[in-house]
Amino acid sequence: MAAPRSDGERRKQISVRGLAGLGDVAEVRKSFNRHLHFTLVKDRNVATPRDYYFALAHAVRDHLVGRWIRTQQHYYEKDPKRIYYLSLEFYMGRTLQNTMVNLGLQNACDEAIYQLGLDLEELEEIEEDAGLGNGGLGRLAACFLDSMATLGLAAYGYGIRYEFGIFNQKIVDGWQVEEADDWLRYGNPWEKARPEYMLPVHFYGRVDHTADGVKWIDTQVVLAMPYDTPVPGYKNNTVNTMRLWSAKAPNDFNLQEFNVGDYIQAVLDRNLAENISRVLYPNDNFFEGKELRLKQEYFVVAATLQDIIRRFKSSKFGCRDPVRTCFETFPDKVAIQLNDTHPALAIPELMRILVDVEKVDWDKAWEITKRTCAYTNHTVLPEALERWPVSMFEKLLPRHLEIIYALNQRHLDHVAALYLGDIDRLRRMSVIEEGDCKRINMAHLCVIGSHAVNGVAHIHSDIVKNSVFKDFHELEPEKFQNKTNGITPRRWLLLCNPGLADVIAEKIGEGFITDLSQLKKLLNFVNNEAFIRDVAKVKQENKLKFSAYLEEQYKVKINPSSMFDVQVKRIHEYKRQLLNCLHAITLYNRIRSDPSKSFVPRTIMIGGKAAPGYHMAKMIIKLITSIGEVVNSDPYVGDRLKVIFLENYRVSLAEKAIPAADLSQQISTAGTEASGTGNMKFMLNGALTIGTMDGANVEMAEEAGEENLFIFGMRVEDVEALDHRGYNAREYYDRLPELRQAIDQISSGFFSPRDPGCFRDVVNMLMYHDRFKVFADYEAYIKCQGQVDQLFMDPREWTKKVIRNIACSGKFSSDRTITEYAREIWGVEPSATQMPPPNLPRE
Repeated sequence: MAAPRSDGERRKQISVRGLAGLGDVAEVRKSFNRHLHFTLVKDRNVATPRDYYFALAHAVRDHLVGRWIRTQQHYYEKDPKRIYYLSLEFYMGRTLQNTMVNLGLQNACDEAIYQLGLDLEELEEIEEDAGLGNGGLGRLAACFLDSMATLGLAAYGYGIRYEFGIFNQKIVDGWQVEEADDWLRYGNPWEKARPEYMLPVHFYGRVDHTADGVKWIDTQVVLAMPYDTPVPGYKNNTVNTMRLWSAKAPNDFNLQEFNVGDYIQAVLDRNLAENISRVLYPNDNFFEGKELRLKQEYFVVAATLQDIIRRFKSSKFGCRDPVRTCFETFPDKVAIQLNDTHPALAIPELMRILVDVEKVDWDKAWEITKRTCAYTNHTVLPEALERWPVSMFEKLLPRHLEIIYALNQRHLDHVAALYLGDIDRLRRMSVIEEGDCKRINMAHLCVIGSHAVNGVAHIHSDIVKNSVFKDFHELEPEKFQNKTNGITPRRWLLLCNPGLADVIAEKIGEGFITDLSQLKKLLNFVNNEAFIRDVAKVKQENKLKFSAYLEEQYKVKINPSSMFDVQVKRIHEYKRQLLNCLHAITLYNRIRSDPSKSFVPRTIMIGGKAAPGYHMAKMIIKLITSIGEVVNSDPYVGDRLKVIFLENYRVSLAEKAIPAADLSQQISTAGTEASGTGNMKFMLNGALTIGTMDGANVEMAEEAGEENLFIFGMRVEDVEALDHRGYNAREYYDRLPELRQAIDQISSGFFSPRDPGCFRDVVNMLMYHDRFKVFADYEAYIKCQGQVDQLFMDPREWTKKVIRNIACSGKFSSDRTITEYAREIWGVEPSATQMPPPNLPRE
């Protein structure tokens, strides 16, 4: 994919990629050959490119091992407070290049592989993405792990080792088709199974209240097998651990007395237990109340809490009891962060262990639990909130249901004492929702069971306090915080955009890599002609490279001097890919009606996956591909407009697309996108943003100045006012001729001539039940896009705005976010001190 570089160019590109010492190069070559021979059992005559990738991965992994062991040893000796980040998703992407970057090995490996007659970039492309997440929430967890390691925190990511991650998306006849993501097919060189730490997890059974306490008995047992993946910090010799649990059936599974005869069937039925960690649920911002999902949620929580408590008890320090049964100091040694409500069962499970197993007094146990746990809310969409049927809990987790009832009773007693006679408040604040089907509101459970609750951008945290959890905020305002999301600059600048990282480092040094606020220094170069030229040149190179990739992958010819207008994110009505479609159609109609006029050429790229059961999202994909078919083959249009659907959008594709983008589309209805993090990635990589005042866009505009973004459309207050008046889509349809023309074309089958009625559901939704008010922002959006065109025609002014944006993106480092969590929620201080490297003796 890369144009071949001359030796001179290769050696020039060294600043931010680590100097390739000759010793390192020889060492990597030796290690590579050793692994090819001893680990993969191949020689150069029969080795495949995949063998070469694995040999290199093992060689690089070898550099992690000493640091990994030493980091864990250091934690055992110093016994710092440990941070446990619990998440059902970790969207890690590829590991090889990230490890080389963080260990400063990239140039050594590049040179060694080149000397062996191979191409590093080609080998990197062989690695499968670890797609154990849906989108923002899972990718945030991955960025947080990188920052926690870089900041020297004793942190652990805990989740599930899904055998199948987010599905691979194929586009067939313009429709999304899902394919299983068999990412472990060839093995995973980055994980280490730890069968010696296998733990039992219990399901079903019944509760026995005895004289010596409560017993949960007659349960079914599933074993949780841990797999550890190293998480290296940036050049600080710290390597933390991500521990993912895999479900294993116990050896006596289904072979108990009642199953005497059918040994074969009993062994086959082991699959039923092991299905728990089989597949990631592919929903983003949507709750699907399936029993298997509840099992997954309890599975990760039960295994993780046993591990946390084992580590607490066996630490060198801690209580002086011979068997350390004192849990007084537990919240001083343990912080548990709940990534959304998915791991909410940590709250009743910790209570169960403390009260039933460790015999801690209830009130003491509740105090310990609250001081230990903290909850991050990620969405305000009602359909995304987890509300589990009580009947399902009763069957699967009977003891946890009892504990939740008891917690809720005490909670409601407390509220009732403060607000006498306010029955409706009790109903609103209860963890149990009454109705035809009684449900457990997991968000309410998280709020009462945590000492801190945070939203993920200022505007979102305000909505959390003033609407979603208004009653709870009135009760305990001190509990509610904001922690604006961030992204790791290692993956999202150094790794994906080394050209830009280099021109920045030339001007301000390399300090920005671990202190992104230093990008502010670039404001001194906004008018520096050489710097303007360099930034523009890097963008052009990235666009050429991405064009070549798209031609190779999708056989589409792109005009690399066109504006690359990109919207990549999960397909969802609230993210308003349909608004983007309406602009594309409007642009098409304008070109068609006056082909001789000069237009700013655009390549509109839209990418993202739709949840398999989300009909409207799948129709939106079909509409995008159908518009593309018409526009891209129209000779009147030529290369002035192309509409391309980026198939199978994932972390590794984001790393290619984002550095090439000119325009970033962040156009959700105000008040619906909690934060967004793609917006930050584009800003850091030199794209300008067209967006609404939603999520972190608000803070981006605050940092860079609203005049340096293209902000349009309704604010939260306007949306509320429109709701109050009543949104009537037809009024916009009647008033705006270009909008009417676009809708009529979609409706009449202009974009689907073989099936004219194809998009009736889409049109019907837009006209009669559009919760996200696409038409209300259409006029402002089209006008704003006109301003984008105007500026793009002046490359120098465009690039100056780009530089201002990059210079003001420092706030959006996940290092800043994690520093705030550490100080304001976890009560720990990040440390800049380096661990000694493995080749030096310890202090």
